[in-house]
Amino acid sequence: MNYDHTLQNFKMKNTIVSFLIMASIWSYGQEDNEKVKNAVLDYVDAFYYGDTTKIIRSISADIVKYGYYRKKDETVYAGEPMSYRQMLDYATAVKKRNNPAAADKHVKKIEVLDYQDQTAAAKLTAWWGTDYLLLSKINGNWMITHVLWQSPQK
Repeated sequence: MNYDHTLQNFKMKNTIVSFLIMASIWSYGQEDNEKVKNAVLDYVDAFYYGDTTKIIRSISADIVKYGYYRKKDETVYAGEPMSYRQMLDYATAVKKRNNPAAADKHVKKIEVLDYQDQTAAAKLTAWWGTDYLLLSKINGNWMITHVLWQSPQK
């Protein structure tokens, strides 16, 4: 038996196995990245289109949301919390207005900043400003647990 040939086959098999493992890890990571992005998309679409099912699907009932905004013609920011119930109520009010054409025109930029196997962070730019979101994998699903937002600077 030729030792060099056996060693070459071993190295080739090792390379193929290593490649398959890396491809699998990359694919799994890409899948999580997309799932995080989809949870954030559910969040913004729930508010744009008034879809409460998207809130239920992607936002934890234990959500902590707090934001800073400026009232018209004011320079000082005010802070305001928003509960899970208030999110559902807001989405319901948007649905009653029924103006999806207007919602289609709003900015919706989602950036996944980081993700691991159980936690993730994302940034959303929407018509109301910028949201920073923290997500947790709960029962295999990515759920938004924290939101900190600010209206646009003037």
